[in-house]
Amino acid sequence: MIENRDRLATTDARDTALSCIEAGIEAGHPRRVIRDALSLEGDTLRIADAAYDLTRYDEVVVIGGGNAAAHVAAALEEVLENRIDRGVVVTDDPAETDRVTVNEGDHPVPSERAVEGTREVLAAADAADERTLVLAAITGGGSALMPAPAGDVSLEDLQATTNALLESGADIHEINAVRKHCSALKGGQLARRAAPATVVSLILSDVVGNDLSVIASGPMAPDESTFADALAVLERYEIEVPAAVSDRLEAGTAGEYPETPGPDDPAFETVSNHIVADGMTVLEAARDVAVERGYETLVLSSRIRGEARDAATMHVAVAEEMVATETPVSPPAVILSGGETTVTVIGDGEGGPNQEFATSAALELEDRITVAAVDTDGIDGATDAAGALVDATTVEDRETARAALATNDVYPYLDERDGLIVTGPSGTNLNDLRVLVVD
Repeated sequence: MIENRDRLATTDARDTALSCIEAGIEAGHPRRVIRDALSLEGDTLRIADAAYDLTRYDEVVVIGGGNAAAHVAAALEEVLENRIDRGVVVTDDPAETDRVTVNEGDHPVPSERAVEGTREVLAAADAADERTLVLAAITGGGSALMPAPAGDVSLEDLQATTNALLESGADIHEINAVRKHCSALKGGQLARRAAPATVVSLILSDVVGNDLSVIASGPMAPDESTFADALAVLERYEIEVPAAVSDRLEAGTAGEYPETPGPDDPAFETVSNHIVADGMTVLEAARDVAVERGYETLVLSSRIRGEARDAATMHVAVAEEMVATETPVSPPAVILSGGETTVTVIGDGEGGPNQEFATSAALELEDRITVAAVDTDGIDGATDAAGALVDATTVEDRETARAALATNDVYPYLDERDGLIVTGPSGTNLNDLRVLVVD
């Protein structure tokens, strides 16, 4: 899975950190989680505690989008085979399918080909009726991969707005409040388009707390955010957006556009949402590997958020406490955490939250501590690296490391030191995974 593993695994601690990462990502792959979550018994499809009699439906349709959407579609075909009649998903990580059309898009910034692919998703939803069972593959990355510009908002407007939001330091809830109100699909609007079909959403969550309205901007979930909330985000972070975006949000606040559908909307009467994998899926698999290798383990949280650099300082402090006092557990130990940190971009360099986490941690590390941090989708920021692996040998010149952080240019810094973890698209997206090995 890790393309440059041989160069990275130069110590036992590094090898353990990489093995934890590989196990975590593999545990969240759709081929595994769909197989565990779904079963077909005769004409009955079972998903968790719900059962669906397929004889009640004239057709079964798969729609959706996100980093892992094509792999979800392929896994569904393995379970249902010719029971699936048609479908279309949009992704940046294609997989081979027989009955579901896979359209490619781009992430984290939406593209024209994603807009075209999303039109097909909307058309498939519009064609569904009360005798249709819609299986919705909703995964992390769906916000960018299923763009559906609303009204006078253009793709270029969405791109500029997305870039500004990603660089602002806003969290995913705030970012999606804006994106929902510039879209014809997000914030429960895809459910409205699919009604009155029976909709079953299979969700791989990349959102802290598994808020259904935030994962992929909640295309099949009720939305309680408003146009006013979206405007408040722009004001809070002093974000400049194209006129078409600000005009739409202001007009919506004034009541000129309908709000996204809320919990009482009839569109959700035939919708059920199932989280089939999330950040804990990843952490539990990584923990099992550490235990098998003889380490004590500490799962800090699956909900770590905030500035990546600040989170790194806190994680290193916990590891230092273990070394100094054997509290809260005794070394050898592995500290694990998930969640999604952010970066407030000041410079114009290359990098991502996990690379900044690792670089910031490396500035503080003692000899006995090794740190790895990755985004489980294999793409950290807008780079080709999943994240980074560092230890006390990584930083020789602190001023150079600090300068890289100051200009948000840690990718080349880590690349020069063989610190980048490269996996390529992983087939899933379940938030970040951080591993600290304390020898």
